[in-house]
Amino acid sequence: MGLNAARTRLLEGLRHGIRDRRVLSAMASVPRELFVSPDYQSIAYEDMPLSIGFGQTISQPFIVALMTQALKLKGDEKVLELGTGSGYQTAILAALARQVVSTERVSDLTVSAKKVLGKLGCKNVEVHESGKLLGWPRGAPYDAIIVTAGAPHIPDILMEQLAPGGRMVIPVGSRWAQDLLRVIKRKRKHLVTNLGGCRFVPLIGPGAWED
Repeated sequence: MGLNAARTRLLEGLRHGIRDRRVLSAMASVPRELFVSPDYQSIAYEDMPLSIGFGQTISQPFIVALMTQALKLKGDEKVLELGTGSGYQTAILAALARQVVSTERVSDLTVSAKKVLGKLGCKNVEVHESGKLLGWPRGAPYDAIIVTAGAPHIPDILMEQLAPGGRMVIPVGSRWAQDLLRVIKRKRKHLVTNLGGCRFVPLIGPGAWED
């Protein structure tokens, strides 16, 4: 099966669980094969995570779409992404938001993601090497935050970077399995919705897991 046919099949599958037309359009427009190694390009549109090296993965397309849909982006938001990885999720966000600030711990992934995003013309994206820092406080507040690694709990430092009424989507649980949560920031009690089980690599840093 060629890449075009595989992409069509994937998009048809996504429509069974993803209702946001803007998200579906973004998933159709971003070429996932550019974000994986040549060894994996033939299976770039399989609905599965793929290794990108350094113990990291490019997420399953359905999970990318689900997390993005949960942010309820309208197009005028400033979004923070933790875990640039390959840059694939970043490119999806760039098609849907006014500005995307993305952070990555691994220097080589930061460099490669910048190159691919540059080739795609994603001019509304900043990619930063974060080191041990969780998030990017100097750019706060953010209308939405997406975390592409699993945390032991919802980090206070990220809630501080989220604007009032803002949405955060984050996997929370153990190092090996999590629940995908959407958190809406409220003055008194935050509104938390469980979107189902998932498996992400651990979120490393103060306020999350130790390295």
